[in-house]
Amino acid sequence: MSNPIYALILAGGSGERFWPLSRRNRPKQLLRLVSERTLLEKTIARLEGLVPSDRILILTNVDQEKAVRDLLKAFPKQNIIAEPAKRDTAAAVALGAGWIAGRNHAATMLVLPADHVIVDRAAFQDTMRTAAAAAEETGALVIIGIKPTWACPGFGYIEQGEQVRLHGEGKIAVHRVVRFREKPNVDLAESFLRKGNFRWNAGMFVWSVPSVLSEFNRHAPELADFISQVRSSKDLDKTLCERFEKLPRNSFDYAIMEKAERVLVVEASFDWDDVGSWWTVARYFKKDEHGNAANSALTALDSSDNIIFNEGETTIALLGVHNLIIIRTDDAILICHRHQAEKIKNLVGKLPPELQ
Repeated sequence: MSNPIYALILAGGSGERFWPLSRRNRPKQLLRLVSERTLLEKTIARLEGLVPSDRILILTNVDQEKAVRDLLKAFPKQNIIAEPAKRDTAAAVALGAGWIAGRNHAATMLVLPADHVIVDRAAFQDTMRTAAAAAEETGALVIIGIKPTWACPGFGYIEQGEQVRLHGEGKIAVHRVVRFREKPNVDLAESFLRKGNFRWNAGMFVWSVPSVLSEFNRHAPELADFISQVRSSKDLDKTLCERFEKLPRNSFDYAIMEKAERVLVVEASFDWDDVGSWWTVARYFKKDEHGNAANSALTALDSSDNIIFNEGETTIALLGVHNLIIIRTDDAILICHRHQAEKIKNLVGKLPPELQ
């Protein structure tokens, strides 16, 4: 690879699924769910040796900007930007592309969510280098595909086609993308697994800046114009205040990826978990012989298959309860049936504003 790599880390989010630990100003990526470091800190650390911090842009929003800056005191302050309004991922990627293009118009760009769990950093970087090489050689937009482990109806899917041969090809295969498939029902997801050539869309992308700018020009001219303004802006805060809220509210997949002519998929060689609910986080907790998973000491009698997260030092004891999620923070306690976990976000809107 001859071009420097830059990274855009998407660190917004609403902070609803992990209430009461998460709040509007403290979404999933700012939580210490599975280790002593937040998911955002782990995302940045994963890039060490691949992308230096001065080439990483962290994009958050006004509700979470202070928490992000307080967390990342050693990170370049000018490389943390807060979106002044919610405009979905197409506008976010356009902002990142403009910021990077203003620094190096020939750069290779990674787009990474800040809220995934990936343990194998070496394998992650190998995959990203393969994707960067493919993007640079072919001029295609490259997406990272996750090999499905079950028929999940909550993810979008990528249908991959024939393998693409590259110069200096390594161990990680690169395929053409046949098409993107929206979140399927369970039956359709099971058919995808049986066919074997479908991958989960985890929202991780790689491309050269000229290639993605070309696609914006072709398919989203309003966003392309915004990119040009960001790229040449002498006062980025002013440009964002004047323009960002007026941008269309579209996902990047819909605005660009599903319409782009040349799209490749690189299968992730690393472990991956989007930790989308307390169910998935519980996999990282210590579990007793009755299936009770807890992040701290727990006393349980005639109780099974409960999930416990205790932010403080209070002792939690269970007697005769099953299949519960119990989350304790300094100012709130959640008790719900574990099969109702997806509805926690519906509960948040009914809470007092100071607890949302």
